[in-house]
Amino acid sequence: TTGHKLRSQTVRSLEQLSASGLRVVLVSGRPAGWGEAWARQLPVDGVVVENGGLFFLKGARGKLRKVYLEPPAQRVANRQRLEKEVERVLAQVPGARLSVDSRYTEVDLAVDYNEEARLGDEGASRIESLLRARGVTAVRSSVHVNCWLGRFDKLSASRRFARVAWGEKLDPADGRYVYVGDSFNDAPMFQAFKLGVGVANVRAVLDRIDAPPAFITRAPEGRGFEELASALLARRRTARSRGVST
Repeated sequence: TTGHKLRSQTVRSLEQLSASGLRVVLVSGRPAGWGEAWARQLPVDGVVVENGGLFFLKGARGKLRKVYLEPPAQRVANRQRLEKEVERVLAQVPGARLSVDSRYTEVDLAVDYNEEARLGDEGASRIESLLRARGVTAVRSSVHVNCWLGRFDKLSASRRFARVAWGEKLDPADGRYVYVGDSFNDAPMFQAFKLGVGVANVRAVLDRIDAPPAFITRAPEGRGFEELASALLARRRTARSRGVST
């Protein structure tokens, strides 16, 4: 998004990438409810959501498949404990509350610090610290502190997606894959991907992120994604005009 809105130009970039033969997968901390809508409505091959807790992929004739990273019994137990731990932490931080879209999650939960709430970096850091002290994985996006129980993240889910959807072993270092993100919860992907790209607003967290991206766009947010898409498409056109496989 750009300014919390999905621009038509950004959707057009997705359409152009798909039409060129490139495979596109959205990877997000947002809830499963968002992910299913995106997978059904946008020109993408799949969607990883809840920081890797589950993903959606398109099969034959557009049939949608949902895959969880953990088995049902473990998922239920983790969810019950997670809700209790998050409730305890919310009671300790004035103004802290679940994001309005947490009701559409299945695996993780999100504490709002910068979408409708205004807790600032100090509030977000305190929430992260309290959750981690209780054994909960907690990491920030640009608007939420996402929290979960379980051994998964965006990278492990993306590897699983590639294996299930395409029968491929995802090797982010081989240069065939590009990842683009903007915040703390993108660090595992930035660290793994040789072609890890941050849109320009990632600069606000570069001094605190565990692993920075290899490249940064000139434009922020969705406009930065459009910039990257344009560069990829131009490179692809040039390669094809020279008869080079891409």
